[in-house]
Amino acid sequence: MPNVSAEKLIEIAKSLLIAAGASEEEAAVVARYNIGANLVGHDSHGIILIPSYIDRIKAGHIVPQAPWVITQETPTTTVVDGNWGFGYAVTDRAMRYTIEKARTQNVAATTIFRQSHIGRLASYPLLAAGEGMIAMITADSGRSPKHVAPYGGAKARLGTNPICFAIPSNLDGPLVFDMATSAAAAGKINVATARGDQVPNGWLIDADGKPSNDPRVLKAGGALLPLGGTEGYKGTGLAVIVEILSGLLTGLGFGVEPTGRHNDGCFIAVFKVSAFRALDTFKQEVTDFANYLKATPPAEGFKEVYYPGEIEFRKEQDRRANGVPVEDATWNKIKELAQGYGLTEKLGL
Repeated sequence: MPNVSAEKLIEIAKSLLIAAGASEEEAAVVARYNIGANLVGHDSHGIILIPSYIDRIKAGHIVPQAPWVITQETPTTTVVDGNWGFGYAVTDRAMRYTIEKARTQNVAATTIFRQSHIGRLASYPLLAAGEGMIAMITADSGRSPKHVAPYGGAKARLGTNPICFAIPSNLDGPLVFDMATSAAAAGKINVATARGDQVPNGWLIDADGKPSNDPRVLKAGGALLPLGGTEGYKGTGLAVIVEILSGLLTGLGFGVEPTGRHNDGCFIAVFKVSAFRALDTFKQEVTDFANYLKATPPAEGFKEVYYPGEIEFRKEQDRRANGVPVEDATWNKIKELAQGYGLTEKLGL
């Protein structure tokens, strides 16, 4: 398993995407966010996805250089049609647009439809937190194939339906909470499959509805379980709300359509902190609150208490210094793509 610098991975991802038809600008956005997921330890949303994005371009499911269109708008709300463009580029622009509205209107919200996968959710609310705003984002895969069984069910009917919040503070790392409403993200199953690993108890059921530790069962008619284990109804409830915000409010609908085209519908909300409290006071209180939590004596089996986002911050520091491990199966696919596009020598592969 090679260890590769983030800068090198960004160069590789960007070059492959440009070769597949992306503009230099959108390839840079996708590569930055995509490898950013590797940096914070979420390899399920990193370089492993680049080959699948190129496959989707070839299938016409991702449209490079697609127009970004506002179909409906008020002073505080926006509806964006991504026209099947790269989800990273569409959502990056939508979040920045929403931030600008919140800057003048104090609160703003946006829905997005017809775009491809947007990767790790945390990347987008963090833009707002850096501007002194609280932000949230939810995402749903539209009517593409589902991966999650509702609580008590034996077949997939829901997406992994993630939700994320970012909060401004004075902490060393960002306070950000990003979670799938399933027991694990589907991408983590793909990573386990690529690495030949088993997955923990409580993540998966097979096609017969029986518990399984084999990640391969997901693509063989199995399903992820909702977050919560014996309290999985809570994960199902969260997933339902996310699907309503990201699927129904956006007009994507629910269920599965025959094409199986991945369609990340998103709901974004941004709140300017200074419309409610003095920003400096709020940021310091958030910092004090996080440190109060961290001062909790650790329970048996734990070394310390972390604030939301701290583990990812520490992982990023480590990987920026020491490189990102890439599983052999993914690395071989990357090299094959580079060879096919005549980029082997340029990229040093």
